Amino acid sequence: MILNTKITFIAYLTDMIFAEFKYIKHPVVFMGDYIKWFEKHFYQNNIKNGIYLTISLITIVFTLVYILLSFISNDYMLGLIASTGIASKMLYQSVNDIILNPQNIKYLVSRDTQNLSQSDINKAAIETYAENLSDAVIAPIFYLLIFGLYGLFIYKAINTLDSMVGYRNNRYEKFGKFSARVDDIANFIPARITTILICILYLDLKAIKKSFYYGKKHKSINAGYPISAMALVLNISLGGDTSYFGKIENKPYFGEGRKDITTTDIFQALQFKRRFDILIISILSLGFFI
Repeated sequence: MILNTKITFIAYLTDMIFAEFKYIKHPVVFMGDYIKWFEKHFYQNNIKNGIYLTISLITIVFTLVYILLSFISNDYMLGLIASTGIASKMLYQSVNDIILNPQNIKYLVSRDTQNLSQSDINKAAIETYAENLSDAVIAPIFYLLIFGLYGLFIYKAINTLDSMVGYRNNRYEKFGKFSARVDDIANFIPARITTILICILYLDLKAIKKSFYYGKKHKSINAGYPISAMALVLNISLGGDTSYFGKIENKPYFGEGRKDITTTDIFQALQFKRRFDILIISILSLGFFI
């Protein structure tokens, strides 16, 4: 297997410096536009049409990447394009913003935010950061390294589908079920890699085993693991009863520490990025010499 280390290095370094290119429409936005169009014209409350949505978007993305690679073979250009599939800096900035602007938590989470205490806001910020480290950082790198741009952008398509239709409510329970299951499969390995990396980078190897113990308590087969790891290395407890769409969901606690979460805890969670930047750049830079 030949890993795409050069392209991934360029992509990650570009994201570190620029994050998103503000004047270029993001590929995920195009994917979202297609999902909205399909839903508007072909929505039915059944699994079959949800399967058609998923397969059609993946087919379109595969075709567009094939055409792109027919015209572009330069690693530097491909790295710049691939950087749009990595959102490490944007995720960091979005969560860091909550420290100064707690009200912006409503843009980051799907839970009800009207009556959250400051501790609840801080907890929500750390949970979304930990969970999205897999979706926005580790998984894109994983699929880009192994499968190149095909893997990266097909993964982004799957993840975008889940974020838009993968909800367990009256409208999407059936229509989004296939998309949600595919996303579960796509994130299975990256979520566990993220969990281990969190423990390693915070120099708490004992937390690995506990992360897998607490992580399996989450209703998601993936989300609980990185959340548990972050809770354990920060010595806090995440999770607990949470309100979604006006209904309280009884969630277990992840971790063993205090339940009063502070903005300092957010800052400590965000230290992951600096540590991971050093690790991944050091490793990927070897691709220029192999």
